Amino acid sequence: MSQPLPLEGITVVAVEQAVSAPFATRQLADLGARVIKVERPDGGDFARGYDTAANGLASHFVWCNRGKESLAVDLKDPRGLEVVRRLIADADVFVQNLAQGAAARLGLDAATLCAAHPRLVAVDISGYGADGPYAHKRAYDMLVQCEAGLVSVTGTAEQPVKAGIPAADVAAAMYAFSGVLAALLRRGTTGRGGPVEISMLESLAEWMGHPLHHGMHGGEAPARTGVAHAVISPYDAYPTADGGQVLLSVQNDREWQRLAEQVLGRPELGADPAFATNKARTANRGRTDAVVAQALARLDTAQAVARLEAAGIACARLNTVADLAAHPQLAARDRWRDVASPVGPLRAMMPPITFPGGPEPRMGAIPELGEHTDTLLHEAGLTPQRRAELHRDGVVVTHRVPSDRPE
Repeated sequence: MSQPLPLEGITVVAVEQAVSAPFATRQLADLGARVIKVERPDGGDFARGYDTAANGLASHFVWCNRGKESLAVDLKDPRGLEVVRRLIADADVFVQNLAQGAAARLGLDAATLCAAHPRLVAVDISGYGADGPYAHKRAYDMLVQCEAGLVSVTGTAEQPVKAGIPAADVAAAMYAFSGVLAALLRRGTTGRGGPVEISMLESLAEWMGHPLHHGMHGGEAPARTGVAHAVISPYDAYPTADGGQVLLSVQNDREWQRLAEQVLGRPELGADPAFATNKARTANRGRTDAVVAQALARLDTAQAVARLEAAGIACARLNTVADLAAHPQLAARDRWRDVASPVGPLRAMMPPITFPGGPEPRMGAIPELGEHTDTLLHEAGLTPQRRAELHRDGVVVTHRVPSDRPE
């Protein structure tokens, strides 16, 4: 029998901006929840202005905000705040990632809301948590990457670098997403929601588990080694004859013997004391890399991958972002869809959670700022006169979408 999406019937109100909260609530929207995104009337979520790379829209915003309804309202005006409170009263989930202390000043912190609405699941996302000496410190993604030590273990021996994606934001978003699901599951048993607290630092610190435990218990953190692995050799990317690069990973000494014989063409290296064990190969990393690089430099990328796979050696092309967009595995598994937006359809990848035999995720339209304001004011019980007053005073903004907007 056909089943609904798991979060059908769940309503989420989110006072959100940038990446961490919007990416969390987008996961909820994809799984069927109704997500009401509360934005400032004067420009909305500031991620709307990060760039214009997505056919005139901001790439971060397109990524994190499909399938939502936009309510443009001034929360500093008591009348605007009352609208949001009315919507929260009928919601199942509330999520916010305002600057530390701002939600509490508005009465929109998780503790306050859950005390008033016992069935509500309310999520506070912050940079460093609600207390402690860093509680009020600014917490942009790259700053948290630095504080969490991620930058110290990423890059080359000479130069630490940040991750190329907003790793702290994404980590917090995914823990907020899973925290909401866990709290809703508990509510199904107990009838009560409750507060959920997520910090970017603690989320990313959890993802730092390997270097953290290596350092705490082994005496020092793994060295920065670029694309190479700190404690396994060979495990690196090597240039090929056509200008590409292929990354390969030898996980044990039997694999090294196969690599030496079937790819390097030097079977004697399988038993050579300088290479026969991972400890020896890592100690002689420069020599190990040189013999592997010499062999792969004679092959083009496709030949190198084919030979490595035939030998049972794990390998991958070092792809670009354009390569990812054209990846044959994603195409073969039909992972791309068109998402409606104010500038027409935009290509987007389906979320990783798949329900075989069930419904596809709901990849709804990317909203204009205030596109759903009037509808939501009506749902909040405001009379036409009251709605007109809020519009007149600039407390709310509605963007009326043309009926012929491209879908």
